[in-house]
Amino acid sequence: MESAGSGKAAEMRMPLQESATRGQPALGGLSSAQAASLRAEFGPNAVVEEAVHPLARFVRHFWAPVPWMLEATIGLQIFLGEWLTASMIATLLLFNVLLAAFQESRASAALALLKSRLILTARVRRDGAWVDGPAAELVPGDIVQISLGDVVPADVLILDGSLLLDQSMLTGESIPVEMEIGKTAFAGALVRRGGAIARVTATGTRTYFGRTAELVSAAHVESAEQKAVLGVVRNLTIINFVIAAGLVAYAFAIKVSDEQILLLILTALLSAVPVALPATFTLAAALGARTLALKGVLLTRLSSLNEAAMVDVLCCDKTGTLTRNELVVSAIRPVKAGCDDLDVLDFAALASSREGQDPIDSVIRTMAASRGRAGRASLAVSRFTPFDPALKMAEAIAVDAGREIRVVKGAPAVVATVAPMTPGAEKELVALTLAGYRTIAVAAGPSDALELIGLIAFSDPPRDDSTALLAELRSLGVRPIMITGDAAATAATVAHQIGFMGPVCPPGVIPERARPEDFAIYAGIFPEQKYSLVKAFQQDGHAVGMCGDGANDAPALRQAQMGIAVSTATDVAKAAAGVVLTEPGLGGIVACIREGRSAFQRVLTYTLTILINKCVTLILLGAGLIITGHAVLTPLLQALSMLTNDFVTMSRAADRARPSPYPNAWRVRNLTIAAVPLGCFRLVYLVTVLAVGWYWMRFSPGEMQTLTFAMLAFAGQGNIYVLREHGRLWNSRPAPVMMLASFCDIALVASFAIGGIMMTPLPASVVALLAATTVVFTLAMDSIKIAVYAHVRID
Repeated sequence: MESAGSGKAAEMRMPLQESATRGQPALGGLSSAQAASLRAEFGPNAVVEEAVHPLARFVRHFWAPVPWMLEATIGLQIFLGEWLTASMIATLLLFNVLLAAFQESRASAALALLKSRLILTARVRRDGAWVDGPAAELVPGDIVQISLGDVVPADVLILDGSLLLDQSMLTGESIPVEMEIGKTAFAGALVRRGGAIARVTATGTRTYFGRTAELVSAAHVESAEQKAVLGVVRNLTIINFVIAAGLVAYAFAIKVSDEQILLLILTALLSAVPVALPATFTLAAALGARTLALKGVLLTRLSSLNEAAMVDVLCCDKTGTLTRNELVVSAIRPVKAGCDDLDVLDFAALASSREGQDPIDSVIRTMAASRGRAGRASLAVSRFTPFDPALKMAEAIAVDAGREIRVVKGAPAVVATVAPMTPGAEKELVALTLAGYRTIAVAAGPSDALELIGLIAFSDPPRDDSTALLAELRSLGVRPIMITGDAAATAATVAHQIGFMGPVCPPGVIPERARPEDFAIYAGIFPEQKYSLVKAFQQDGHAVGMCGDGANDAPALRQAQMGIAVSTATDVAKAAAGVVLTEPGLGGIVACIREGRSAFQRVLTYTLTILINKCVTLILLGAGLIITGHAVLTPLLQALSMLTNDFVTMSRAADRARPSPYPNAWRVRNLTIAAVPLGCFRLVYLVTVLAVGWYWMRFSPGEMQTLTFAMLAFAGQGNIYVLREHGRLWNSRPAPVMMLASFCDIALVASFAIGGIMMTPLPASVVALLAATTVVFTLAMDSIKIAVYAHVRID
């Protein structure tokens, strides 16, 4: 009984088979009317990307937890007629959105430039004649002509001729593949040699390439940055709701007027909202993106920079990522007495095409010419038979001193039928095969007495920087793992050359619960398995990076926290990745991880700062209400405090920061725990200042509000400089832009407080004394921070 799955597969095949022969002889092609009908049935020969309207992309930046809180606050301000305060908050919200939208548009434009290319065309038999047209118009059943240098326009069945195809971007196999009559060539493969007539069997999403694209659309991983923001907002909301409820209850108990209570609620709401949180995350990532762009690294998604800081497993595709994706001669084994390496090369060069793009022939002739010895490669060739995929052999007749020499090269098993292989040669062949090399045999001599001259082994060599890169990744606490579609022997050979030490997963066997420490190398892997491995590592609690270059890597690139498309990657891989390397080499990966960790330190200390500031400010409002019986901060002053303090805090995004030597992680719980002792010390200081102002200096309620505004601004500056450095605050010098922002903030706050702008004025001596006590507070808090960090790990 046929299963449901196989029945569905049969249904999918039937229309393709029917369309291939519907009313047309085998090589007659389709009529325009038939093609139009089939195009309506199967759709265009393209993988259509879902387009998002620019306005929709812009509007979605307003749809997140922090914008929701800001939008609610703006609405309440307008309801109360506080138009100035509402406009200040709206300005900050709009700044957040514009910054994020601007950086997103820049990344999108850069990616579009990377993807730009000429429209793929195809030569198709239509209405009984050969015509050239867009490959997107092909339909199942079309007869196409494929020539040297073409890109295969759809999945096709070879009807006549043969092709040598480079499918490395699709399957990960670095060695070109021979395609003969009756075999299927995949869309996207590059023709290195030959020509063929073929019938289209699958188009669009039904092709090998298209199925990979569908996997890409299914891939999704939740952003750690987004989870961190939600965690911080959740913790702040819970804590601040409890504090605000207590404030309101006490205000009712001491008979505060309804209008004052409403203003108190509004002030508390403003105090609780982490206004600059999304802007700081975006700004830190945007500045990091600019730095990386100078190093040839493009961020297509800003969140990828934050994810790079947390990556502890890097899955590396072999072909084109760890290797150069080019064929070289790795070993020459002369087997005939009296022959050396150059003799083997010379004979092989005679049986190699002087034209075309056959990579093996090109490598042999180039290497023979570079040896600089005038040898047999310069002999006249009277007859040459190119490599025949059916015979798996090339042949040449050369003339040497008046006598003819027959030279053949090709698959060892085939060459052995005309030139028997010696036991020594067989031993060499076995050793080369086990080492993962692709090997050909070369034989020469009179036509009736050919002798085996030697063996030539080929491989795709590692990149020059691969070994150093892997060593540096390990020093950063990142475990590299090779995942490739290539054969196990080939993968193991390359792995050992570049320092991948560890077991190889048996081909075809992927554990259900794979862990990074189980195997160092996964070979013979299909795209679906790469995608599944990335997911398995993620489910084991790891942050995964995936680098690759081909369409077969795209699903895994999208699923990984940090998907990296190397400089030679296909458009599909670049679109799926969050990081695109625009220059050769893999140094950009290490640069991205280091820059990500630096950016992470900046936003981490900012996050700890707001956890302390927001909670302490609310408690301070309660303490002020208890001490004075009045609100010690108005909504306008709170909004002004947000604009001055938060913009200075955001300058931390451009500050110097040392990357950690290990992968980072968002530990919101630990951040909250660390915030408690630091916040308590800050609260003691602020309440002491309030008590001194009310009981000793006898300030009026208006002066107390100005005092609260000024001390929050000054103490906030101290917090920033204490928390920016894990060690003592003087261990590193702040960035000039941060110091400038601090100077402007202090000068502005002091001017407003002394001049009485939008508040009751304070004597200049009081403001100066407040600044001096803040310095003492900052130094004392720095010592408490050292003690807290010794017991609580926050990164």
